[in-house]
Amino acid sequence: MKKMLFINGEWIEAKKTTALLAPYSGEEMAQVASADENEVELALEAADRAKLSMAKMPSHKRATILEKVARLLEERSGEAARIIATESAKPITIAMGEVERTIQTYKFAAEEAKRIHGETLPLDAAPGGEGRVAYMVHEPIGVIGAITPFNFPMNLVAHKVGPALAAGNTVVLKPAEQTPLSALFIAELFQEAGLPAGALNVVTGKGSLIGEKIVADERVSKISFTGSPAVGIGIRSKAGLKRVTLELGSNAAVIIDNDVKLDHIIDRCVVGAFSNQGQVCISLQRVYVLEELYDEFASKFTKATSQLTVGDPLDPKTDISALISAKDVERALTWIREAEQQGAQVAIGGRADGSVLLPTVLLDVDPSQKVSCQEVFAPIVVINKVKTVEEAIEMVNESKYGLQAGIYTDNIHTALDAVEHLHVGGVLINDIPTFRVDHMPYGGVKESGIGREGVKYAIEEMTEKKLVVFNRNR
Repeated sequence: MKKMLFINGEWIEAKKTTALLAPYSGEEMAQVASADENEVELALEAADRAKLSMAKMPSHKRATILEKVARLLEERSGEAARIIATESAKPITIAMGEVERTIQTYKFAAEEAKRIHGETLPLDAAPGGEGRVAYMVHEPIGVIGAITPFNFPMNLVAHKVGPALAAGNTVVLKPAEQTPLSALFIAELFQEAGLPAGALNVVTGKGSLIGEKIVADERVSKISFTGSPAVGIGIRSKAGLKRVTLELGSNAAVIIDNDVKLDHIIDRCVVGAFSNQGQVCISLQRVYVLEELYDEFASKFTKATSQLTVGDPLDPKTDISALISAKDVERALTWIREAEQQGAQVAIGGRADGSVLLPTVLLDVDPSQKVSCQEVFAPIVVINKVKTVEEAIEMVNESKYGLQAGIYTDNIHTALDAVEHLHVGGVLINDIPTFRVDHMPYGGVKESGIGREGVKYAIEEMTEKKLVVFNRNR
């Protein structure tokens, strides 16, 4: 099977292709186009040409297109889930959940397309403002460069493409090298839904080549990137005056207070730690348990982990499958060995079965170890004992990341203290930090990035505010 580039509403055969291998089986899935600079230029030209017509398109027409994409995706949801499961090794039940979320994201985008509005300003609140009427309008900013990761190859595309099109912008999309099929599938749906040529362009291939050209091009008004902090920092340094939204790394944590009934939360915490093999920016990586409950929590969490099913991502019974690459398996194993050498205890896991890293629970980990202070992006969770909630908050805040954090407690004062003192983009009370629905504001502080996603909030960053003032004093 040969996959082409989607440029200016047409499928374009690239000069070069690359074999795409399934992470779990190692089998070739497709020969995927690998764009060169000239082909990326064609995409940029198409997006730039289409930006005026997209800006003038009535919001109800933009909404209709997005609604139709959601409907088409719903009709082909099984096919979409199989694509995700095969190209990313995401277990099929979790892949189906991603498809359902993607449908919701495009529905939210369609709704928000119809309620992009400004505000009126009382100019007579200031001396000299008498006799004047002012209001704000939101205008599309133009071409959006979207660069997406492998871990949610369909929904994170939707979080960039949906708001951009809802606001009347055009898009040049660069999906992750390992998961281009999801993005190309969505491009087919937009083509069928009647999106004008050039409004969405999908260029697959090497991130270093395509990404750098998109970031540097003066026709691009905004970069929306989800990926590693190292790449995100490089993008920000090269983007100049472009707007930039960066959704970067995390080592998300949850605090377990001593008044919590553990049987009510263990399964939830296991899901947060191991869903999609831990390859989630807000995957539960660190657990801080007050010492009264530490032994019981560690024992029950480990037992629940032992009951997870490892295997083929296309098997509905599978909970854990392959990591995205063999290199990631080796990295994770190295980090586990390093932690062991510094006194950490492996309660379960700690080894690989081919391309699958078995779900791993580590106890008593020194906070300086990579499995704690870096983003593992693997099925590894660290459980440590603390004496007080204040100590736990301090441990959470020592991280260079700050995306989301959770706390389980029955004490409202403790909860409010956590809200005040946790230095993160989102605090979850009585839930894991892995919780996300697609219309809530989502983003972090420190090296977790800048800006916010969530459809309404992304649209705000993809539009320009324009002030209009009428002087009635003629």
